[in-house]
Amino acid sequence: MRKLLLFLIVITVGITFIARLFYLQVFSSKAYNIYDDNAIRKVFHYPKRGYVYDRNGELLVANQPSYDVMVIPNEVMPLDTLEFCSLLKIEKEKFLKYYNRAEHYSPWLPSVFLAHLSKEDYAVLSEKMRKYEGFYIQKRSLRDYQTTIGANVLGYIAEANQREIDKDPFYRMGDLIGKQGIEISYEKELRGIKGVKFIQKDRFNRDIGPYKEGKLDTIPIPGKDITVTIDAELQAYGELLMKNKIGGIVAIEPSTGEILSLVSAPSYNPNLLVGRERSKNYNKLHNDSIHLPLIDKGLLRMHAPGSPFKSLIALTALQEGAIDVNTTITCNHGYTYGRNNRKMGCHCGGGKRKLNNGISQSCNAYFANAFRKTIDKYDDAGKAMDVWSNHIKSFGLGNYLGYDLTIGKKGNIPDGAYYDKWYPDFRWGSTTIISNAIGQGEVLVTPIQLANMSAAIANRGKYYTPHIIKSIEGIEIDSNYTTPKYTTIDKKHFEPVIQGLYDVYNEGTASFLQVPGIEICGKTGTAENFTKIDGVRTQLTDHSIFIAFAPKDNPKIAIAVLVENGYYGARFAGRIASLMIEKHIKGNITRTDLEKWILDRTLENQYENPFSGKPFNINAKSEFLTVEEYNKRLENKQ
Repeated sequence: MRKLLLFLIVITVGITFIARLFYLQVFSSKAYNIYDDNAIRKVFHYPKRGYVYDRNGELLVANQPSYDVMVIPNEVMPLDTLEFCSLLKIEKEKFLKYYNRAEHYSPWLPSVFLAHLSKEDYAVLSEKMRKYEGFYIQKRSLRDYQTTIGANVLGYIAEANQREIDKDPFYRMGDLIGKQGIEISYEKELRGIKGVKFIQKDRFNRDIGPYKEGKLDTIPIPGKDITVTIDAELQAYGELLMKNKIGGIVAIEPSTGEILSLVSAPSYNPNLLVGRERSKNYNKLHNDSIHLPLIDKGLLRMHAPGSPFKSLIALTALQEGAIDVNTTITCNHGYTYGRNNRKMGCHCGGGKRKLNNGISQSCNAYFANAFRKTIDKYDDAGKAMDVWSNHIKSFGLGNYLGYDLTIGKKGNIPDGAYYDKWYPDFRWGSTTIISNAIGQGEVLVTPIQLANMSAAIANRGKYYTPHIIKSIEGIEIDSNYTTPKYTTIDKKHFEPVIQGLYDVYNEGTASFLQVPGIEICGKTGTAENFTKIDGVRTQLTDHSIFIAFAPKDNPKIAIAVLVENGYYGARFAGRIASLMIEKHIKGNITRTDLEKWILDRTLENQYENPFSGKPFNINAKSEFLTVEEYNKRLENKQ
């Protein structure tokens, strides 16, 4: 019986082992992967990252050599730590920190011990590297920015984190990857393909020569050069105009959707995020809670559009037949509505208003009337809002535009369901939501959405998805950027609205911003501005907003400008828009009076108010200082 039992146990164990072996080899076997073989050392050769040029062929981003000290912890032999630290210019504590980090990652795989050696440090270290077994130097490229502008557009590269490594097997610890701007948007095109050399090791972990005589070795393939749509000269000028201010400028070529300028102010020198000082500089920029230089103001700032939105109110009302060009209302310095005779103020001067002078004089009463007629056309306010909302959204508002930069905000264009949720027990109607008529209320937009809206109006109802890429070496750009999109507004309705926008410059709220020889259409605007101070919702000086396009016929540029705390639209944003348009079309500036006014003024004191702990005034009562006055004040505080 014992013999039988022993026999059965042997048979059972044998069958178990055979079954397990069969399962491992047939059902769950993995193909041999040379990269997982610890007996073979992998030495990577990093490719040249693609260059970046502006639309005129000016080189914006190149490369510079960089040297990383690599380590394979399991191959490290006893060494003179103090001497090694002296060569690397680090303390012993950091040596231990970096070594433990590498060992934690993998004792067998190479990882970056110390990144970004200078040429001088590399020259000294390379002569003595043979003394430090387990360490070696790996050459790679860092970005070399040939400009000080466009940091938000160009972006930066940094070491790939674990999440990025897990997501894409191309990357290993210490590899560089695009983190912002075009560096991340076109990472796969710019990065190229790494080359690799396989080296066979013996049982004592010593190199004995190329694996399979180097037949599996590969050479690096350089990344693709790309050309972006940005005009470097226009971008630089926009950043100059926005000095000492917070906000954004977005300029688009209406006929193509190409982004001519994407200014986020304040900006920073992109070279600050290159090399061994990158982390320190990044933290400094990140911790600037007043200016937030790492936040792209043109893509991420959501705000009420203010009066520029009135052009869409007019277009939707015309499309729905709620008004025509001759519809007349009388403005009694505002618009009275509702059961309690609430009044929406107006600063147009009062009197009779039609479409044209309603736009040119920015009459709140006219557009409140137009909006109310549009909504009241339908028996059901919810349905009316759905119709209205769809018209507005057809201009690219209330959703992501689909541009090729990886950040953005949807904004908000309310519909019927939105207000049904807000007022579940209340029968809301046009007067409940009348503030939408003047670009306040629940409407939220980003500057790039406003610029795209301006382009769509300039094109009489057609626009192209805004994009930053102009060409990629050997690759066609996405057809999404060359396929036109159309609004829901009939083309015939655009001409009277465009004439009104033209008259804003001729005789309206921006008449002092005219540029000789250029027919500009535009619209001034302000947006209310609130923040929390010690938990209390507090109003600050309004944002200055302006949209424009030029020339009136066959437009070459459409632009939106946001200057935070700049007060009324023509004061800061309007001046900047006119100057940017003249710079783009003429190449030089004749309105030097506007330029001098802008460059001489600062809004820094406005931005410091909420952090001062002192009372402050807003809007017309606020204090606007020259740069000289502000600097003197700073000197007196010291």
